[in-house]
Parts: sequence; C-alpha cells; structure tokens
Amino acid sequence: MNLRALQYFVKLADLRHFSKAADACFVSQPTLSTQIKKLEEELGVQLVERSPKRIMLTPVGKEIASRARLLLNDVEQIRSVARRSSNPAEGTVRLGLFPTLAPYFLPHVVPQIRDKYPKLRLQLAEEKTEDLLAMLQSGQLDAALLALPINSEGMEVDVLFEEPFVLALPETHPLAGKREITLDDLRGAELLLLEEGHCLRDHALEVCTLAQAHERVDFHATSMETLRQMVAADVGITLMPLLSVKPPIAATRHVVLRPFSPPAPSRTIALVWRGSSALSAFLKTFAQILGDLPPKLLKP
Repeated sequence: MNLRALQYFVKLADLRHFSKAADACFVSQPTLSTQIKKLEEELGVQLVERSPKRIMLTPVGKEIASRARLLLNDVEQIRSVARRSSNPAEGTVRLGLFPTLAPYFLPHVVPQIRDKYPKLRLQLAEEKTEDLLAMLQSGQLDAALLALPINSEGMEVDVLFEEPFVLALPETHPLAGKREITLDDLRGAELLLLEEGHCLRDHALEVCTLAQAHERVDFHATSMETLRQMVAADVGITLMPLLSVKPPIAATRHVVLRPFSPPAPSRTIALVWRGSSALSAFLKTFAQILGDLPPKLLKP
C-alpha cells in the first residue's frame, strides 16, 4: 500500500469525480484510476462504485477514506517535524508558559522574536507548572518557561533572569508609607495567595516562612488579577512579580507597590526543554532572545 495511492483515493473521496481528482493531484485521469484500482486489488475490497454520472464510496470505502485521512495527516506531521528540525527558525515552536508570567512577559519579547525569526510560528500553551512539565515529557511541548526549582531530570535548563517580587498594599495600609519593605515588616502579617498548583503560591509561602508571616486561609485567588483587585478592595496584601506591574501592564488604582530592601525575594525564570530534543541547538539561541530584557524592566 503506497501513500500516493491513498492520496489519490482521499482526493477522489473529497471531490467524487475522477477528472477533478486527477487535476487536483496533477496526474492524468488514467493514472489516478489505475492507482485506485491497484489499491482495491491489494485490499481485496471495492472502494468506489463507478457509474457514468456519479461516483459513490462503498461503506468500506468511506471508512478507509476516513482512516486514510488520519494516516496522511500523520505523514505530513512527520514531514513537518523533519522540516522543523532542519530549519527550526522557519517552523513551529510549541512553547509553554505559566499563568503568572505569560501575559506580563510575552509583550516584551514577542516583537524581538518576530524581528529575529519572521517565519517562526509560536504555538503557546498557558498551564500550571506541573501540567507544563507533563506536556514537555510527553512531547506535547518543545520548551517551557518555568520558575525554578523544578524536577529537571532529562531536561536542559537555561536560566533567563531573576524576577524580584514587590509587595502590593491597599493605600490605607500602614506599610504604604515606607519606601522599601523588609522581611521583618511582614512578621505576623496575613498574605493573600493563589490557589494550590500555582508556583507563585509556593514562592510566596517561602517568603512567609522567612518573614514569619502566614497566608490568609479563608481566601485563595484563582488568578493574579483577582489578587490585584482584592488588594485594591482593601481585603489584604500580597506579593506580586515585578513584570506584572510593569508597562504595558499598569497597576490597578488604589494599590501601592513597594520594593523589598536587599536581599529582595525573587523567582528564577528559565527555559526548559528535553535534553534529547532535536531542537536543542536552536532553543539555546532562542533562550538568549527570551532572556534579553531591558535591565530597567527588572528593577523595581
């Protein structure tokens, strides 16, 4: 069974006309008819009901056409993988990001990526860290932007930058009058945190431990924006990654942002991919673009 015969048969199934199918496949009608006849002989079934005015598929012909479409699509995916490996800058890169980074980081780097790789297509997936790692390991993603530490067994990890945290406060909070916040200032404080599964929650809990603060147990936000609005509504205080309060993302009204005095709490952002990936060489270069942020962008 050869792929060309399957291509001819699928095109005939789509167009229901031998002459039109032959034209679409850039072959003569006798060539297409002969290939489909050979396919029927090899399979031992009739695929097409032929009549002078009408072409119909037999029931088994319909099922085989459906499966042939899936097979030909897989073949095209194989070709796509090969093309992408030989010239990844003109292919597709499936990139994962976690929700507390994606909307705040991408606006700063996408223009540079387009300038450097105008033919590159980014296919983005926004999921929690655990899901991104699973997608990486299963081959559903080529690379992911993650906050360290992670289980990096079998993975290449290229550190991009350190992103400081700032403290978000209601305007009326006593700490709003300070220029910088120390961990001692947070001793005994209650912090609003994200729900389970967000890496930002884990980082915030580490800060709470260092500062002898604790989380507010009666409220867990589902997103960064919910946290921002709850602070604006004077529900509490929270930690926010610096990129989430930098242009083009503006801080919500009635929220005061204060940096931490050194050593400021931060998170380490890295590009992660499978060590066995055929795209490894390209991803090392790609990581340089992702990490090339203006220095002032990472300063409170």
